[in-house]
Amino acid sequence: MRFINPIPFVRDISRSKEFYEERLGLTVLEDFGNFVLFEGGFAIHEGRSLQQTVWREVLAPAEPYGRRNLLLYFEHEDVDAAFERIAPHVELIHPVERQAWGQRVFRFYDPDGHAIEIGEPLDFGSSGKGEA
Repeated sequence: MRFINPIPFVRDISRSKEFYEERLGLTVLEDFGNFVLFEGGFAIHEGRSLQQTVWREVLAPAEPYGRRNLLLYFEHEDVDAAFERIAPHVELIHPVERQAWGQRVFRFYDPDGHAIEIGEPLDFGSSGKGEA
């Protein structure tokens, strides 16, 4: 068995597809209307249709999909350039900061309230500790 990818539920698939294409620069690999797969394995699914498929019912839309219990992690070679391009268009959690493990990251919310982290690539050497 191998893990493939998380699939966040989104309210408006067109809005979210545009967000991930335009703001994060992801490339669409396949667009099936209510499911979009991006290069690298990240995917989004329109929530109501996926609720119907998985649970055979559509749950009440009272709660947002993003609930501060999941972090979508991406890497970018130039985290400062990514921040300058993305930050004006999103609700920031925090600007670029160095983390305790040495990596520089920033975090923000997507249109559905999912938390996203953009970090500089880590090099996990023989020590097992990340070096940015």
